[in-house]
Amino acid sequence: MAEGPHYRDRSVLIHGKFRSEKWDFQDHITPPITTAVTFRLRSAERGAAGFQQFANPNINRDTATPIYIYERLDEPCSGMLEENLAFAERGETAVVFATGMAAIAAAIGIHVRQGDHIVMPPAIYGCTYSHVVNWLPRFGITHTLANFQNEDALRAAIRPETRVVYFETPTNPTMELIDLEMVARVVAEVNATRPADQRVVSIVDNTFASPFGQRPLTHGIDFVVHSLTKHIGGFGTNMGGVVIGPRRSETDLLLYRKDFGGSIAPDTAWHVSVYGLPTLPHRLEVQQRNAALVADYLAEHPAVAQVWYPGRADFPQRALAERQMRDYDGNFAPGSMLFFSLRGSLQESYEAAMRVSNHIAAHALSVTLAVSLGQIKTLIEHPASMTHSAIAPEVQMQGGILPGGLRLSIGLEDPRDIIADLERALA
Repeated sequence: MAEGPHYRDRSVLIHGKFRSEKWDFQDHITPPITTAVTFRLRSAERGAAGFQQFANPNINRDTATPIYIYERLDEPCSGMLEENLAFAERGETAVVFATGMAAIAAAIGIHVRQGDHIVMPPAIYGCTYSHVVNWLPRFGITHTLANFQNEDALRAAIRPETRVVYFETPTNPTMELIDLEMVARVVAEVNATRPADQRVVSIVDNTFASPFGQRPLTHGIDFVVHSLTKHIGGFGTNMGGVVIGPRRSETDLLLYRKDFGGSIAPDTAWHVSVYGLPTLPHRLEVQQRNAALVADYLAEHPAVAQVWYPGRADFPQRALAERQMRDYDGNFAPGSMLFFSLRGSLQESYEAAMRVSNHIAAHALSVTLAVSLGQIKTLIEHPASMTHSAIAPEVQMQGGILPGGLRLSIGLEDPRDIIADLERALA
């Protein structure tokens, strides 16, 4: 107890000891979870130093001892998670956010202002599409939907006012791959003729592949975003997002998070750091083995028109998949996501997809009708009416999001059970 006035028990029960030096993260095999919103400042000078330290480009967050002030600015659990995520993606810095969409908004937001322009493909996650198409135009930011499979088309879509080239690979939900090195090359060519304040940045959503299966920064991409809710979190229990990129972006990302309020909760960061990242390689190794078996089964089913899975020999972009989808040991890592379409006309296949989904919802154990992905549980959903419903039907078709298409995120169940549940639903 601190020297000075004697405090009554009820006050001590609220505050505990006035100070303690026992809480040292280096001494914990599993770090504690911080649950304090605000942190004690032992002097006015320390408080001032903390505010001077926050988001200061001249201070290296990896080596400087932090002065914590307020949870929305920074706290230990998220800070430790950021170090590990930067390592996982081979990036210089990482900043975590409350959700994947908060991270996407930040990655784009720190690079655009009124009059600027974004290039992205038509097949993109529905909420990302809505953010760019429905919200950013209110702030004078325009966009172009371009074919990222054609290098000349991508190059032609970049205007003098373009500041962001944004994409996913594999694409959600169609599993179309985009050549990371091609995009990096086009962006580098454009930037070679521009001053620093007009440069274009490339941003890729790497959620589908995860850092285990693909590290876009090593292929020349500027920024990577993830929904931590998915593969990295792994269990479907917490929401989060991250932006990983060059050190020069750290200050803007931290200030964006502070001012827009998208800070991740400490217990969420703790769960991802303690349970999610450490088990990521082990989960994905099993999940992608299961995915290969399920994809092979679906490809032979008479009700299925086509299966898109990078691990199959008949995948249209198999050579590209083998080149850029590699795990930490250099092994081919096609992932646990697949997309398949049902036979029939557009209307017939749509109705068939609804019937399959409803049967799974009512009768299946090992396959769950639910959005999200990357969990230990196998999830199926109908993108055209669910995750990508914000995209106009004609744009869906342009991007290959078929009315009779179903997205599967393969989990850790016995693959024989997954296949049996699909067999009953497809029947």
